[in-house]
Parts: sequence; C-alpha cells; structure tokens
Amino acid sequence: MEQTEVVKPESLDDLIKILHTIFESDSINVEEVQNIMESYESNPQDWMKYATFDQYRYTRNLVDEGNGKFNLMILCWGEGHGSSIHDHSDSHCFLKMLQGQLKETLFDWPEKKTHGDMVQKSQRVLQENKVAYINDSIGLHRMENVSHTECAASLHLYSPPFQSSFQQCSTVIWIPNGTFSKGKA
Repeated sequence: MEQTEVVKPESLDDLIKILHTIFESDSINVEEVQNIMESYESNPQDWMKYATFDQYRYTRNLVDEGNGKFNLMILCWGEGHGSSIHDHSDSHCFLKMLQGQLKETLFDWPEKKTHGDMVQKSQRVLQENKVAYINDSIGLHRMENVSHTECAASLHLYSPPFQSSFQQCSTVIWIPNGTFSKGKA
C-alpha cells in the first residue's frame, strides 16, 4: 500500500476532504489514517455544530457519510457516561479525542466454553488530540468518561461504514446535510 504524505488539516472540513481522498483506494493503510487524524488539532469551532449532548447517555452524531467506505461521527459523553463492552462488527475504528478524556478498557474475547467474567487485557486514558485504533482482532472494549465535572467528545471513523444496527443503548443523531433525526441504535 502506498502511503501519501501527511498534510496537516487546518480544519475538520480539511480532515474530511483528506479522508475522502485516502478512502478512494480499495485498501486502507491504518497507520496513514491514524497519522492524518492525529495531525488534526481539535478546534471546538470546527466540530461543536455536530455535538449534541444528552443528560442520560452518550450520543453519536453523524459528521460525514464518507464515500461509501467510511463514516465519521462525533460521540458526546456527559459526566460519568460510558459504553457497554462491545465489538466493532468487523470494522476498523479510529478514535480521536476532541475534548476531555476517555478511559478505554480492553477485553479478550470470551471463551465459548465458559460463561465467566470478561477478562481485562489493559486500560488506558486517552487525552485530548490523541488517537486510538481498534478492530475485532484486537478484542472488545468499553469507553468511559470517568470525570464527574467535565464532558468529553471524540471523533470516530468507522470503515466499513457504521450503520445504525450497532446494538447498544445510546442515542444516534444522524445529521446528513444539516438535518437530523433522533432514534435508538
């Protein structure tokens, strides 16, 4: 796979344009996507128009439907909000912290023979402007905003595109072309 030179995006719109170019290829270079996402410096003026927070649960807010090969969402995490332990339905998932911090707890896939507790592999705290990556071969994870005083926001890229079939209890807010509807995932 050929890797293009990393051009620092000046805005979220620039990042989206660069991602569209990267995903024109039939194969993706994980390192290239991570590098370009990390090179974007979070600016709330760029992304706040997509951010909708909910008092009771985290939300997913569609930023860009991609070119059929990815989509981009901003997840908004209120104080103490977290996801359940989940997989990524055979998608690549790139996560960039836009605001605040999230704790990621990584788990092994459960043994089919046992019905015991999940086995924790690792834990880390993702700080603003840092990028993380996961896919199903790495394991399962849970994301949590452990702060009781600050909200968090993270930019997620899913490839293949993430559809609303994700089986979690959270609110999905689809905002294609400036319109939105609210529904359960």
